[in-house]
Amino acid sequence: MPNNPTLAGRKLVQVALSTRDLDRARNFYRDTLGLPLLFEAANMMFFQLEGMRLMVGRTEDPDAAIGGSVVYFDAPDIETLGLELEAKGVAFLSPVQTVQRNETHELKLRSFRDPDGNALALMGMVPLAK
Repeated sequence: MPNNPTLAGRKLVQVALSTRDLDRARNFYRDTLGLPLLFEAANMMFFQLEGMRLMVGRTEDPDAAIGGSVVYFDAPDIETLGLELEAKGVAFLSPVQTVQRNETHELKLRSFRDPDGNALALMGMVPLAK
């Protein structure tokens, strides 16, 4: 355990999102997005990402709000990946946007939502064409 009484320098190890339909969420995250499903327990599913887990759990309150956070997936291949996900039925909210540029790269972003309305996005540092 780090010898630091703050959160500075600690890794984020899990992000949690809510769903109203576990089967629909499983199909989306596992089959459409291709995330490895680690296990399921007590109305929750755990998917593995590089160095982090994504937990998707069913809300028991039908009036509970879904969303409120954005999960960003690393995508330096944002153009190609976007086309592949569109072919699987992902509806992006807009074309790829360049949000920052330096001498060697552009930071690109493309947003979409899961079937429950949780905000997701592809975000990648893309090398500038030479």
